[in-house]
Amino acid sequence: MAVKIEESWHQVLKDEFEKEYFKELIEFVKSEYATQQVFPPGNLIFHAFEKTPFDQVKVVLIGQDPYHGPNQAHGLAFSVQEGVTPPPSLRNIFKEIKEDVGKPIPKSGNLEHWADQGVLLLNATLTVRANTAGSHQKKGWEEFTDAAIRALSEKKQGLVFLLWGAYAQKKGAIIDTSKHHVLQAAHPSPFAADKGFFGCRHFSKTNAYLREQGQPEINW
Repeated sequence: MAVKIEESWHQVLKDEFEKEYFKELIEFVKSEYATQQVFPPGNLIFHAFEKTPFDQVKVVLIGQDPYHGPNQAHGLAFSVQEGVTPPPSLRNIFKEIKEDVGKPIPKSGNLEHWADQGVLLLNATLTVRANTAGSHQKKGWEEFTDAAIRALSEKKQGLVFLLWGAYAQKKGAIIDTSKHHVLQAAHPSPFAADKGFFGCRHFSKTNAYLREQGQPEINW
């Protein structure tokens, strides 16, 4: 099956494209885009992979669903398109960055500059029906993104995985912690941020680890 995805990712995930679950997933997604309003735009479904090639990944941030409101999702977990007001979870992320590393809170919620530095912003599910959170869960995307995480864990060394909230932590159970640095905290949503996300200092901790590995820090 021909899937348009960045070449280094294609090499590590090509076996997935031939599996029955993935073929069924693609048929489902095609049908949804043909009959429903679905986010992100079809050409941005694999945007996280395009912006952060496999051989450039340094940090992995695992999200759950794309945003399901108009003009928000563009294929990067937690990120929104230019000109869109940052949602509450993203605002809390920016607050923690300010407290942790002293960077002013930006007006834009577009995180492409993170992706360009090697931060893979990976949602577990890559598509969603408009205004219906979770509508494309358990259709095959989770198996595909598990394969991506497993490939990173097995084929690379010294990555930082940021697992915020129970969902991401459960999904991250396949990570080899003897080879990679895993940081866990509460989810940054308004319902959970006070329970351990604020004060987690994951941004300075990530940079400290990258320095130890001889890697450039992330400009958050």
